[in-house]
Amino acid sequence: MKNIIKTILLSAVVLGMSSCTEEKVIDLKPINNILSPDAFTTPTLISTYMNGVYNAAAIGQYNAAPTSPNGGRGYVWGAAYVEQGEARGEDVVNMATFYELTYRGTYDPTTANNVYYWVDGYRLINRCNLMIEGTNEAVAKGIITKAIGDNYIGQSKFLRAITHLELLTYFARPYHYTPGATHPGIPYRTVGVNTFEEIESESAKPRNTVADCYDKILADLNDAEALITSGSSTAFASRPIGRASKWAAIAFKTRLYLQKRDWPNVLVEGAKLNGAFALTADPYAPFQNTTGTNASNSESIFSIQHSATANPGVNAALASILKDRALVCISPIIWRDPQWLADDKRREDGKFIYTASSIKYTNKYTDVTNRTDAAPIIRYAEVVLNMAEAQARQSNLPAALTLLNSVRNRSLANPTTQAYTAASFTTDAAMVAAILKERRIEFLQEGRRWTDIHRLQGDPIAAVATSGIPAKMANAAPTAAAFVLGNTYVIATPIAAIPAADRRFLWPIPQLEMNTNPGLGQNPDW
Repeated sequence: MKNIIKTILLSAVVLGMSSCTEEKVIDLKPINNILSPDAFTTPTLISTYMNGVYNAAAIGQYNAAPTSPNGGRGYVWGAAYVEQGEARGEDVVNMATFYELTYRGTYDPTTANNVYYWVDGYRLINRCNLMIEGTNEAVAKGIITKAIGDNYIGQSKFLRAITHLELLTYFARPYHYTPGATHPGIPYRTVGVNTFEEIESESAKPRNTVADCYDKILADLNDAEALITSGSSTAFASRPIGRASKWAAIAFKTRLYLQKRDWPNVLVEGAKLNGAFALTADPYAPFQNTTGTNASNSESIFSIQHSATANPGVNAALASILKDRALVCISPIIWRDPQWLADDKRREDGKFIYTASSIKYTNKYTDVTNRTDAAPIIRYAEVVLNMAEAQARQSNLPAALTLLNSVRNRSLANPTTQAYTAASFTTDAAMVAAILKERRIEFLQEGRRWTDIHRLQGDPIAAVATSGIPAKMANAAPTAAAFVLGNTYVIATPIAAIPAADRRFLWPIPQLEMNTNPGLGQNPDW
């Protein structure tokens, strides 16, 4: 922990009705400066600190202290969330050396890509904890009202919860790996560290079990739902898509329960969003970046927003990596899948798809100049497909079919003849398989693939169970012929699958963390 405890220096410039926040993170070894108590002495400074928490979620720090506000690479909820979540799976192809270590599984305890997922994840968690503690003190002193304070605390608990959940999918085995999920998870940190004493006590804490982590995540999400102010209106235009809301906490609970295989509660939580959100008629609408926010749609629930002055830069921004620099393309493994119909709107070149040298890339992120595209953390389409899967897992096939078609049909050239019908799936397994395939198509290049690979390990439905990490195409292997549908093309996957029992299925705990807290215990065989 000593290596990841940072001092936060915030400055705000207010220009008319708008404001911007610059956050600089300084590595201090040993700690020789702590967070100023002045940060929670006025309502404006408290609001500024909350902005800094979101900035930490969007930008992060990579490898060394940033030399500019854009020095980070989008860890843990900005661009890195999308890029790492895709590069661990088989539905993209790494076209250079940028994500090769993640893509090929050749990382180690010192590899920056995985080290900074952990470092920036816990840095964000610490900021959330400091925000909670500082806000509680400010409320006690009468600096802000309890209602305002509760809203800040709810947002901080939301970010704390989802960050622990995200880290679990990379550094711990899935929930059902052991009966009762008693296997090692990660440390669940709820203390804001900014003193020597807290550094010593927190750095020595062991891992929580996965079950304990899930319980704490759920408690934080429930608190977030109760405390956050926004989330009681059905007016799309009033939604704070770039800020945590009651809706976002509910949506993440459907994700958590899906990973836990608690199908009834997926449906309980999903039903709370009925009427508050709606799938857009045009499947591309959540990605239309006309204002730099991707926010004017009925489907986006929570996204990490970027601006021209606050983004992960040319070395990480979504449009830079996935389009402009063409570093990660769509894999022919999913592009040529026969269940992805040839005339599906999500194949449309110039809209969903960007083609360079006959290779297909995503066009979900388009602002290559100012890099303002938001990272789509959770959309209503995911909630709908979560509910569809929960229905299918409980043999409610008609309900599952309706939900699945609601997402898929909007992308079909002719839903009247191409939509799935009751005759399409006669078993739970067939329906679940179709829903999972739809997830791969719908959320392609949104960072969702790894979580599904992770949670489907040893699934009770053998036909959809994953075992380890799937085999992949070689780096920069696709040719123009690979993307021409209807021709004969053999997909080679020389990057061998990684077995579930292999140490590489999990990322190793960073060496810098092990140096400080050896009692934490490294992941097996690293």
